[in-house]
Amino acid sequence: MRKIALLEGIHSSVLGFGCAPILGSVGAKESLRAISCAVEHGVNHFDIARSYGYGAAEEFVGKALKSKRHQLIFASKFGIKANLKAKILSPLKPLIRQARNFLPKKNSSESALPNKPTFQVADSLHYRITLNSDEMTKSLEESLRALTTDYLDYFFIHEPLSTITNMDELCNTAYQLKKQGKIRGFGIAFYCNQKEIHKSYLDSFDILQFNNSSIKSDYHKTVEERGLKPNILFSPLKGGISNKKTPSEKLITLSHDFSNSVILCSMFNEKHIKDNCLLFS
Repeated sequence: MRKIALLEGIHSSVLGFGCAPILGSVGAKESLRAISCAVEHGVNHFDIARSYGYGAAEEFVGKALKSKRHQLIFASKFGIKANLKAKILSPLKPLIRQARNFLPKKNSSESALPNKPTFQVADSLHYRITLNSDEMTKSLEESLRALTTDYLDYFFIHEPLSTITNMDELCNTAYQLKKQGKIRGFGIAFYCNQKEIHKSYLDSFDILQFNNSSIKSDYHKTVEERGLKPNILFSPLKGGISNKKTPSEKLITLSHDFSNSVILCSMFNEKHIKDNCLLFS
């Protein structure tokens, strides 16, 4: 697997593993098989968050990859956490996964609609923490314990919905955490349709993580703005008017146009993992 250095000394596989479905829409056995398959085929960048798996995914990933930590890149996020309701309902997750199989799938035309904030059942199982130095540090310590590691390679603010008014405070905290060796890079994860509310301070971050797909209507503009810069890109197969391109074509186009970026895929089908990894070997 080809690797790139988004930041000096941090070498990530071009294809990253998106952990959002772990212990949420995807169960433990399937998640473990997928993680093992990804590592076997050269993936070393794992993207996670405090909220994933309704608060349980970090610990799961930490245990699964503990023996290989020195070979891997861990990125996690703060700002959204699972609430008490999520913990209480946790035993019901297997039943919910089974029920999802009987729900009608979205038709392809829905992917052409612009991203709009919509309420989902999952939203009632999470809450947003105050973005300040104390909460940032507390969340990091929780992530480190869950992942059984001493440091994160990347630490992101997780999709804030409004303009951050205390960026100086957060950047200063990130600087201190870097000096302590607890994080190596500081970034923000956001959806492109919310870029304008964060525009004034995006240059304050070491790295940006945002949704991007080669079939998005504003794709060429994004290439002009960010094509040569280091990025982490999620939702690479979603969005846009046309879905005529195959998944492989979408990933190859994205990698070509964003040659210094990691592309995150939530891959849980072992054949898909192997096929995607071959694209970048």
